[in-house]
Amino acid sequence: MDDLNVKQTLLSRGVTIVCPESVCIDSSIDPNRIAPDVVIHGGCRLSGDRTSIGPGSFLGAEAPVTLQNCQLGRDVHLKGGFFAGATMLDGVTFGSGAHVRAGTLLEEQASCAHTVGLKQTMLMPFVTLGSLINFCDCLMAGGTGPKNHSEVGSSYIHFNFTAHQDKATPSLIGDVPEGVMVDQPPIFLGGQGGLVGPTRIAYGTVVAAGTVCRRDVLERGKLVFGQTGHRVKEVSYDIRVYGEIDRICQNNFIYLGNLHALDAWYRHVRPILAANDIYAQACLEGARWQIAAMVDERIKRLTQLAGKVAASLEISGGSGNANTAGHHHQRLFVERWPDVAGRLVLPTSDDDGEAARGTFLDAVRQAAGGTYVDTIQALSSDARKQGTAWLQSISDSVVSLWGEIKNG
Repeated sequence: MDDLNVKQTLLSRGVTIVCPESVCIDSSIDPNRIAPDVVIHGGCRLSGDRTSIGPGSFLGAEAPVTLQNCQLGRDVHLKGGFFAGATMLDGVTFGSGAHVRAGTLLEEQASCAHTVGLKQTMLMPFVTLGSLINFCDCLMAGGTGPKNHSEVGSSYIHFNFTAHQDKATPSLIGDVPEGVMVDQPPIFLGGQGGLVGPTRIAYGTVVAAGTVCRRDVLERGKLVFGQTGHRVKEVSYDIRVYGEIDRICQNNFIYLGNLHALDAWYRHVRPILAANDIYAQACLEGARWQIAAMVDERIKRLTQLAGKVAASLEISGGSGNANTAGHHHQRLFVERWPDVAGRLVLPTSDDDGEAARGTFLDAVRQAAGGTYVDTIQALSSDARKQGTAWLQSISDSVVSLWGEIKNG
């Protein structure tokens, strides 16, 4: 089917295309994957056989949208920008100027204002990002609804590239085992600030505006604030040489563990609530692509880190410095990473606590009936605890691999 025929087919299905002559719809688009009441404004460009757009969605209300191989749920509003290889579930909104790349998954009613850049980013329900934000390589959860949500203030950045030129820097803001239950206190990252990855932030944390957070905040209900002092300090520093990598690796393995738990959630829980809705099914499939991409990205970045740490050991004479814990962990990581890397890929079989999972899934089936969020929030406290324990056991099994590396 050529471009013109695709456009004509969409129009005949009831899709509204404002100023059709200005809209480019590639022949790779399957018209059956675009809901009849979708609205596409002038200047938009759509391509990719994986593209799916659910009912009630609007593209390009403020500026043209480029959409490549993305899956959109119901009532998704993308007001302007570039979106490629991303999945956005029901009610997601973006202001204009967006730049969204592969490995990005936004769940129900997550939102971003204008000029937001995402890649390898996971936002759970209701998480809100302001404007002028770069938030790549993050997973963020927290909050219970549109009036009680985790938020990132405007002009915020997640620092995901180091002076060592590695990206073993994913930050976990909240988590998966508790975050999927949509019942946790929100997290607030104040505007004009930043987060230096890899960092973990507990639910209920408030990072004050203008603060660059460089450490893990693992105790709930803390206010983090402070400014860099006026005195500038200088010390000798060789960017080729690594110090202690225990925290870096630990946080990376915890992040990977959460992705494994999220994959289990999308394999077992989400399908129960997707029913026979073709657009929900497309989003479900797309979400699993994004999670797999996130896992692959983290393994790739850790492999690169292992190579850089090996070079660091050579430069610093690490083979003769067994007296420091830092060098000891570096050597173990370099030696054992090749064997562990293959065990970090997503599983192909369901060996993730079948009994606990079955009990929880029964509770989900009994609660099913409303929207996804309504169903999860209707679960009893005991059921949510069972689900969290099941997911946490999956995450812990991945995290234990770092323990195997550093403890022998």
